[in-house]
Amino acid sequence: MAIGQASRGAMVAHNMVTTQFELDGFKVVRTLGVVRGIVVRSRSILGTIGASLQTIVGGNISLFTQLCEKTRADAFDLMLLHAGQLGGNAVVGARYDATEVMQGVTEVLAYGTAVYVEPVPRS
Repeated sequence: MAIGQASRGAMVAHNMVTTQFELDGFKVVRTLGVVRGIVVRSRSILGTIGASLQTIVGGNISLFTQLCEKTRADAFDLMLLHAGQLGGNAVVGARYDATEVMQGVTEVLAYGTAVYVEPVPRS
């Protein structure tokens, strides 16, 4: 992946995101600020019924697992888009948070710090 000048509006590449505060092999040139992606999603009645049936058998409730994974992925992609809009080409300190807004409605927040990084020269 080319690391050159980030074009505003380009989404940050997934491999340029870390939960660490440094990105191995790169140095932070500019810190651009906090970025976030927020998705608020509700469970459908049919999905809730299907998940309720899955609880009878026990184990992984795959309907909810798929819903959670899709929601987290959407929030993550929105965070990457926000970072790109600020001119970033990486996100450090990435985290997730979730809050139940009301019964059956959950907010998922992906957040981190948008940065502009350059490769560290190899010696």
